[in-house]
Amino acid sequence: MSEPLQRDLNRLSTQTFDLLVVGGGIFGICAAWDAVLRGLEVALIEACDFGHGASANCFKMVHGGIRYLQHGDVYRLRHSARERKILLQIAPHLVKPLPVVVPTYGHGKEGKEFLGVGIKLYDWLTMDRNRGVDDPARQVPSGSFLSRNEVLADFPGLEQKGLTGAAKFYDGQMYNTARLVLAFLRSATTAGLCAANYVRAQKILTKGGQVSGVDAVDELTGDAVTIHARTIINASGGWSEALLGRSGGLQPAKPSTFSRDACFIVPRIFDSPCALAAEGRTKDPDAILSRSARHLFIVPWRQYSLVGVWHVVDRGSADEVRVSEADLQGFLDEINGAYPALQLTHSDVNLWNAGQVLFGENAPEQVNLSYGKRSRMIDHWKTHQLQGLVTLIGVRYTTARVDAIDAVNLVVKKLQRKAPAGATASRRVFGGAIDDIRASTRQAVADFPTVNPDIMDGVVQNYGSEYRQVMNRGSSVEDLQLITGTHTLIAEVRYAARQEMAMRLDDVVMRRTDMGSGEYPGRAALEQTAALLAQELSWSPVQQRQEITRTLQHYEKLTLRELTEQN
Repeated sequence: MSEPLQRDLNRLSTQTFDLLVVGGGIFGICAAWDAVLRGLEVALIEACDFGHGASANCFKMVHGGIRYLQHGDVYRLRHSARERKILLQIAPHLVKPLPVVVPTYGHGKEGKEFLGVGIKLYDWLTMDRNRGVDDPARQVPSGSFLSRNEVLADFPGLEQKGLTGAAKFYDGQMYNTARLVLAFLRSATTAGLCAANYVRAQKILTKGGQVSGVDAVDELTGDAVTIHARTIINASGGWSEALLGRSGGLQPAKPSTFSRDACFIVPRIFDSPCALAAEGRTKDPDAILSRSARHLFIVPWRQYSLVGVWHVVDRGSADEVRVSEADLQGFLDEINGAYPALQLTHSDVNLWNAGQVLFGENAPEQVNLSYGKRSRMIDHWKTHQLQGLVTLIGVRYTTARVDAIDAVNLVVKKLQRKAPAGATASRRVFGGAIDDIRASTRQAVADFPTVNPDIMDGVVQNYGSEYRQVMNRGSSVEDLQLITGTHTLIAEVRYAARQEMAMRLDDVVMRRTDMGSGEYPGRAALEQTAALLAQELSWSPVQQRQEITRTLQHYEKLTLRELTEQN
């Protein structure tokens, strides 16, 4: 039986670590996992919950790099395709191939000939895309073409004038981005990482031109915590430069530019398993060869459709990432223009998702925006003559694992340690001991015949080979019942509290389970879940009410609607 995640603030405050990672998103956790596998003593702190920012609120796609063909950037293409393959290998329960359909028109840049050349070239450049991926359900097929009738059967509302069919290529998709973060985290803690959520770094401490740790605060109690470390990786994303500023002017001379990457979630639009690429309004200024406009995507995800992505330069605080009514209406207008038969309205939108992501350099008011291309790594010895501090600001969830390795390589040099190369490319993440995902799901259904097979499918997708640990803890009939109005088992809530360091109601509703990541689950679900967590975490009645109110406020922000006490 695996050890539970433990929020050990005593160890955090009494041990001197080789490395402290600040930031519990996908980049920080990948760095921590790589470092601990190399034999370093590592701690990680996160100001809120693990993966709560851009990691949880991204578009759920694992990009294989096909669009980099337009930029002539073969390095980035190969880099992305390799990381997609690794994720399909090491997290087979949480990552799968995703077919993407691009409608073709006429015989120019919108036609099959142009796209066909690109897809065939991409297939050739990624011939090794399935090397080491043994499960056929997780292998990425070659590109192909659909006839006019075939594409209209799946997407009947497409503009038919000049339509010749469609090109189909494959990317990857994450079932639950927050749970993939958690799978990496549990892999790291199993190997020795000391990790804690809700511990906010206030200031980086230095002594004699060398980092010595951080002053932090426990956000749950208000207590001060000092953590000692020989080196630090600042991987707190959109919060990174604010921490550097609070630490004596350590921010880079040229501040990073961030985008608010936003998408929204609606009930499933199409029956097709394919994502649809629809042309939006803006162009890609970096493309050597480009179609008439960048694509927006309508993507099947669980029982929903994801629609996006929209980018805008965001110079505000990462704590205040928002989408306004006007923003949402603009998104709806653009996707309805790209696929007029949709006619989506605000009432169709379950939630919006958004986070701050490193972006390219763009002039003020520029319409056709240049996206971020590579993660930013800063060696503060070179910029501030401060030894032991590395800042890593990530750009793509897909490449977090390998970008984190670069940061850890630099840390190992600074520690003057002989450490083996990282092993994260070949080691399955927590829950990833699955050779055949379909067979595992069939076995899970057979193991728990009283549970709806669709529910068990979701359990296997979220927990992988650890599903029995979740379900066997549900020793009572009650624990194998569903939270009211949802597809989440009571056993999953208890598991989140006992095993996965869930500290707040929204940790469980929005990130540990599927309960509320696709839509507002309703007041009854929040109250039932809060009551269960009150039993597990010894909340007072006042705390229980506060958690419900706090979570309702989150959903009011994400739905742009007022949620009454009754709903």
